[in-house]
Amino acid sequence: MRTERVGDLVFGVVGAGAEIGAVPPEIVLIHGIGVSHRYFERLHRRLGREARVVAIDLPGFGGLPKPHWNPTIGEMAAALAEVLDRLEVGHAVLVGQSMGSQWVTELAVQRPDLASHVVLIGPVSDERHRTPLSQGVALLADILREPPRSNLIVLTDYLRCGPRWFGAQLRWMLSYRLEDAVERLTVPLLVLRGARDPIAGMRWCRGLRDRAPEAGLVLVPRAPHNAQATAPVAVASALLAFVAAHPAVRDAA
Repeated sequence: MRTERVGDLVFGVVGAGAEIGAVPPEIVLIHGIGVSHRYFERLHRRLGREARVVAIDLPGFGGLPKPHWNPTIGEMAAALAEVLDRLEVGHAVLVGQSMGSQWVTELAVQRPDLASHVVLIGPVSDERHRTPLSQGVALLADILREPPRSNLIVLTDYLRCGPRWFGAQLRWMLSYRLEDAVERLTVPLLVLRGARDPIAGMRWCRGLRDRAPEAGLVLVPRAPHNAQATAPVAVASALLAFVAAHPAVRDAA
C-alpha cells in the first residue's frame, strides 16, 4: 500500500488490474465506516481481471493515522478528489459501500469530471436507521447473517479504527442526506442491495433509484449488507453490465 497525504489527512492506496488507460473502465473502491479495503479484496480481484481497480483507505481507517479534526462528508470527498487527481484517475466508476456510498456520491457531485458512474452497495443511512441505537440494532442483525470471514475482517478493522474515531465519523454518516445528494448526480447511478441486508432496506434503495436522474437497482440474492464480500461474482457482473448498458456522456460522445 502506498500513502497520499492531503494536509494532515493520510489516505492509503491499493491498486491492481490493468494499467491506467489500457482497459476501460477505471474503478475506484471506497470502504464504509470503521473498515478498510480488506473487505473489498474478493471484488477487487474479480474486477481487476477486466479493468484498472484502485481501492482507497480513508484517514483514520485501516490503521492509518487519525487526523486532529473530524472532516465532514464534503471535506473528505474534496480531499479524496485531490488524491485521485494525483493518481491520474479520472472519469472512473466510483464504488462506495455503506458509508462509502456517501463519500463517492459527494465526490461525484463536487467533481463530476472524476466520475463516469456511481455505484452504491448497501447505501446508508436508511431513513429507518438515523440514530446510533437504530444503526446498532441493524448492525447486530447483519452480523448474524454475515459469514465468519466477513465478520472477522470487520471486527479487526473496527478495533484498528477505535470507538472515538468511529463515533466522530458516525455523526456525519447519520446526518448526511444521501437521498438529496443523488438528485444532483450528472452520471448514471447503480444501487446494489443484498436481499438480506437489514441496514439498507428495499424501500430506501428504491427511493434512491427513483430520485436520481438516471439510475438502476439490483438485488443480490441471499447476500447481507457486505454483498461485495459474500457475492463478488454477482456484484462484479451487475456492475460491469450496468456500466456497459448506461454510457456516461463522455463515453457516448
